[in-house]
Amino acid sequence: MFKYFIFIMIPLSVIVFYLWRFASRKHEIPCPFWLRGLVEIDNPLTKSNKAKVIIEQSKIQPGMHVIDFGCGPGRLTVPLAECVCPNGTVTAVDMQVEMLRRVEKKAAEKNLKNIEFVQGRIGAGELQLSSCHHALLVNVLGEIPDQQAAFTEIYKVLEPKGILTVAETRFDPHFQKRENVIALAHKTGFQEKGFHGNWAVYSLQLEKPGGILDRDNPKS
Repeated sequence: MFKYFIFIMIPLSVIVFYLWRFASRKHEIPCPFWLRGLVEIDNPLTKSNKAKVIIEQSKIQPGMHVIDFGCGPGRLTVPLAECVCPNGTVTAVDMQVEMLRRVEKKAAEKNLKNIEFVQGRIGAGELQLSSCHHALLVNVLGEIPDQQAAFTEIYKVLEPKGILTVAETRFDPHFQKRENVIALAHKTGFQEKGFHGNWAVYSLQLEKPGGILDRDNPKS
């Protein structure tokens, strides 16, 4: 019986993957709350995409203010909040209130009180955020309709020398190629600071240049 179940589920999963990927090219389709289990835990097959590894590669330190864009159920948000303690803060941003409530519940269970919750869409011009030292887009960029607008918003909210980490994995229907992310980054004004991974799973660190001239003038 189990053999037949696997025989059915594998091709069905492949069909769903490509249908979701095709549909997301024309419509904003974030991971629905009922599928949170797919993104709530680290995938054992993608070591370099694990929350702890991404945080280490991003060199996030205690005392920083970090924004987790498209935080989902908090796979990164909670460990980020632990990492920046005791004086740092994390802003969790997501368009789905159910996801934010899930993160809030996890934070309460760990007695974490340094997370701010913001509901809204990145790239839609509706977010009012305080400046930050580091921002993250982890398996999120492909879900954003106006990616250039999103990069511009993040550029403006980052402090000079601030870092944006973009992480992607091919298991995600919204996977974005490294060269496409770098093109967006250069157009905005970011400089490539670091890269970890390979063609299938990677994290890319992008730096906002320092200096008064670069602070509020991303490239158009």
